[in-house]
Amino acid sequence: MRIAVAGGTGQAGAAAVVAARDRGHDVVVLARSAGVDLVRGSGVAAALDGVDAVIDASGVQGKDDPTEFHQAVTRSLTTEGRRAGVRRIVVLSIVGCDRVPGFALYAGKVAQERATAGGGIPFTIARATQFHEFARQVWGFAKAGPVHLAPRGRTQPVAVREVGARLVDLVEADPVEGRAPDFAGPREEDLGHMVRAYAKAAGERGLIIPGLVPGALGRAQRDGSLLPGPDAVLGVQTFQEWIAALARGT
Repeated sequence: MRIAVAGGTGQAGAAAVVAARDRGHDVVVLARSAGVDLVRGSGVAAALDGVDAVIDASGVQGKDDPTEFHQAVTRSLTTEGRRAGVRRIVVLSIVGCDRVPGFALYAGKVAQERATAGGGIPFTIARATQFHEFARQVWGFAKAGPVHLAPRGRTQPVAVREVGARLVDLVEADPVEGRAPDFAGPREEDLGHMVRAYAKAAGERGLIIPGLVPGALGRAQRDGSLLPGPDAVLGVQTFQEWIAALARGT
């Protein structure tokens, strides 16, 4: 199968590229570095020539508005995809994104899901929980000088490599024309503990204090709204195993 991966240089997209190639698929990476601008639509038609299926693992960058970004990307993929005869599209989304009103990133994912559903190509929405690497991200942005916040929150992190394989599983299967079961890690974790474990394993320095993320996002993290549904498909690698590998430098 010839598979195009939007966002194929990002975390999940790159993992999907590896998984698809390992299974013998012909993979086209859709990224600006490959001459494809999914927002403006330039290079998309040529890149989708002969493509059977698309995995959309694109992610908003910098100061882009998430809703505008995802709507533009989806418009490019579905418009040119229909012309090219693409038979299916799988979109990576976030577990619980429709349960956090007012949070721009999640609103963008909801808009992406809706735009895909109306795009005219048979589709599957693949929601996943945060990756293990989320602990590193929180360490990097939830800080003020040398002080880092370890926020309370319930999460069920998953290995990004397994998310990539999940996306390929779904693109190989028939489209569900809706949401596939949530995909999550094998165990619920506390976000604050994850941040502390990451800092220790990575040898990071700084004062770590407990705290709360404000607003709707913080409430959703604490009340379990961002945990997977009861029919979720679970990955294998635990956060503790990821931390152990990080500490070993592997």
